[in-house]
Amino acid sequence: MSFEFLSPVSDLVTEHSDLLTDQQLGKQVAMHTEAEGIPDLHQVDVAIIGIRENRNANGHLGEKVSFDAIRTSLYELYAGNWNLNIVDLGDIFPGEAVKDTYFLVQEILGALLQKNVIPLLLGGSQDLVYAQYRSFDILEQMVNLVNVDSRFDLGDTSAPICNTSYIGKIIIEQPYNLFNYSNIGYQTYFNSQDEIDLMERLFFDAYRLGEVISDITVVEPIMRDADIVAIDLGAMEASCLNHYDASPNGFDGREICAIARYAGISDKVKSFGVYEFKNAKHEATAAMLTAQIIWYFIEGLNYRSHELNVKNQATTLHYSVPVGDEVLSFYKSDKTGRWWIEIPFVSAGNNKLKRNTLLPCTYLDYERACNQEIPERWYKAKRKNEV
Repeated sequence: MSFEFLSPVSDLVTEHSDLLTDQQLGKQVAMHTEAEGIPDLHQVDVAIIGIRENRNANGHLGEKVSFDAIRTSLYELYAGNWNLNIVDLGDIFPGEAVKDTYFLVQEILGALLQKNVIPLLLGGSQDLVYAQYRSFDILEQMVNLVNVDSRFDLGDTSAPICNTSYIGKIIIEQPYNLFNYSNIGYQTYFNSQDEIDLMERLFFDAYRLGEVISDITVVEPIMRDADIVAIDLGAMEASCLNHYDASPNGFDGREICAIARYAGISDKVKSFGVYEFKNAKHEATAAMLTAQIIWYFIEGLNYRSHELNVKNQATTLHYSVPVGDEVLSFYKSDKTGRWWIEIPFVSAGNNKLKRNTLLPCTYLDYERACNQEIPERWYKAKRKNEV
């Protein structure tokens, strides 16, 4: 079992947690320690794992990464009114080559997914999302990936993988399990026109920073359809991180925590990662921000509505809306008031797509359909199925 390659949580973190009160997370999370070994994973909901790999980061100069500051900040926080079992499995250290690290990440995460445990990852350079995505190969299903990032990270697929090109590798390399890729918070001046055009041609979803900031609720239906969520801390504005190389524009702390909570609330999200953490002279601010992102994801997870089968629930309301030559089927949950629209998948298509018959949407999408406007996300999903 690959879990044997996990390194225990550091003594610095465990000794710090020993000084905390019973209400703080440090006393409520079961940790992988040298003395106690790996915690029992029976009935565990969330497993925290640090991945200390950053060698494929652009401009990497040999810096190493540690997550002790994040863990001490996280474990100082008080738990909410949660009914969740959380473990900290410790760290994955870099392998002899980066591909060895990818393989180990894939194996460990795949084993957790089979146990219905949600991996909560701390990175490391964001090319690790490639291994996070590949861990779903074992489930043999199509997956939707949501990336909170100022860049699309499509990159040059002919060049070796790095933290700005891993999405391109995900798209072109077999097995082809990616159904949809959504970017939240991109900034146009950080992305070439070729990449912007490619996002359009592949019918992927992209939401500009300004669009999301003006109405953070646009994130909810995107997250509701996600299997994997990755957050690049570089999507944050510099004042939130104290990193010398951070951008002056980006999400603020409140916005990124709201996004993380939406990811947690989603019934479908099975894997969550926060990447591009950098140890620096003033790392305390970034560490506490990352800890709060994690806290809000777990907070959202605790309040999931369990509506994956909303179409078959007796209380669900169904609306048929004729739009041109199409008849769009909308479903509204009587429990939460959330909306979905049905995608007419081709029956002879890939069997992995069967579960994707309902696409999360908003009441505004329903209103627009009533006014003879076809929702853009519905159109893109339908076209992807027909290609």
